[in-house]
Amino acid sequence: MLYLKLPTWLKQHLYTQKGFADLSNTEIEDLKQRIKVFTHDTPDVSVVIPAWNEENNIFRAVSSLASNITNLKVEIIVINNNSSDHTQMVLDTLGIRSYLQPEQGTPHARQMGLYKAKGKYHLCADSDTFYPPRWIELMTKPMQDNHDIVGVYGRYCFIPLPGGSRLALIPYEKLTGIMVRIRNINKQFINVLGFNMGFKTDVARSTDGFKVEGVRKFDNAAGSDYYIEEAEDGQMAIRLKTKGKLFMVTHPDARVFTSSRRLVAEGGIYQSFINRFKLNLSRMKEFLLGK
Repeated sequence: MLYLKLPTWLKQHLYTQKGFADLSNTEIEDLKQRIKVFTHDTPDVSVVIPAWNEENNIFRAVSSLASNITNLKVEIIVINNNSSDHTQMVLDTLGIRSYLQPEQGTPHARQMGLYKAKGKYHLCADSDTFYPPRWIELMTKPMQDNHDIVGVYGRYCFIPLPGGSRLALIPYEKLTGIMVRIRNINKQFINVLGFNMGFKTDVARSTDGFKVEGVRKFDNAAGSDYYIEEAEDGQMAIRLKTKGKLFMVTHPDARVFTSSRRLVAEGGIYQSFINRFKLNLSRMKEFLLGK
């Protein structure tokens, strides 16, 4: 599906030109009441979000999750990865269940979330991403319907920067869509991304989960001196495949919208496009033939 504009469901969660400190009492109370529905002590599903200095993003992501329509019992958990801003204050104010992970890095945060989660199904989300109203239902359904499916992953679009247009992002997303299908032939795990994936909790715990050798920073910008190709989400996918099948959820109502800040960190849309094109081209033989 071609998204020339942001979908209607997303706009209410943008809180345009507002940080958390700018929210009215009415907006905060609305958030608290919606979040309260997603704090089950015996959940079917755990939605886990790592957060590092996300005081002005985390409430937006959680707002979208707390607007999901589902008959499943859900808990939303945030792993505060040693934030130095007011992230914890935001979590406490809104009544979001949270845990502190002082060891820096997304693998450490996600690994703690794996063991703190109480749900049978575990969905991974991110602080700078927005989740459509049926995301929880659509992501868990394949695992409920098919015993052999132990993990799922989905598609995504970018949110333009303020004043920017979706049109400039569409070529990047189209190339990504083509590469996803090519990589699924032999390198499916590369397509499993931590802001839009899920798995059966007990299966993930039976492996090493999100453990990796190199710990990446939160933006992990391609082309930077600190870029690490080994990622905890890909390693989790590889381990899950030893226990069963992975399934790509292609339903348009499961497509998430994520921040374009990673593209900015890579030097902008054009530079990010070039970085990804070169990287994928250099590995095309591997994607098609495997090794």
